[in-house]
Amino acid sequence: MFDLNQRQERIIEIVQQNGPITGEKIAETLSVTRAALRPDLAILTMSGYLEAKPRVGYTYKSEGFHNAIRRILNQYRVKDCKSLPVVISESSSIYDAIVTLFTEDAGTIYVVDKDNYLNGVVSRKDLLKTTLGQTDLFKVPVSVIMTRMPNVITCTLEETVVEAAKKIVDHEIDSLPVVRVFVGDFGQERQEVVGRITKTNIARLFLDLAYKTNKEG
Repeated sequence: MFDLNQRQERIIEIVQQNGPITGEKIAETLSVTRAALRPDLAILTMSGYLEAKPRVGYTYKSEGFHNAIRRILNQYRVKDCKSLPVVISESSSIYDAIVTLFTEDAGTIYVVDKDNYLNGVVSRKDLLKTTLGQTDLFKVPVSVIMTRMPNVITCTLEETVVEAAKKIVDHEIDSLPVVRVFVGDFGQERQEVVGRITKTNIARLFLDLAYKTNKEG
């Protein structure tokens, strides 16, 4: 089991007190946008805390975690639904990163060093801010603008999908690099990128489980 974050606990309180209530009303109560709230609502709905009804809104489900979706979901690991990572060398230019971002249709690119170990990440937002400045996109390496290790949030193959989803929601990011950890001769930790897990991966799994549960029910 994973702990709910503060906003998710507040959402449950709001729905308990005011349900059925729309996502727009919940967002208004919390003074956030509906888009910012969407991942939290998805987690709470698919975990069984809330039930979403079209044109009605969200209601609280008293059984919470003790439902079929939760039990099934906990069986899945990151390795079961990860996709291929989008990787670029730290020596590549910012222009190369932008081209890679669009050709691969990715929200985040993982940057590796000369030994192909994870060294940082660069997001669509990072690249957009750079293009609005005076940076020479063809000459400046992407390593200049990336978020560097150890400030990169990662997950492993054996973590549960729920744990990965919680990291994505808590840190408000689009995806996580899936890594395999190695320890070097001098005790330094290195991470090999072996995949990525995104909001889309998780949403697709939730949909598959929802259809499966409907059929079994």
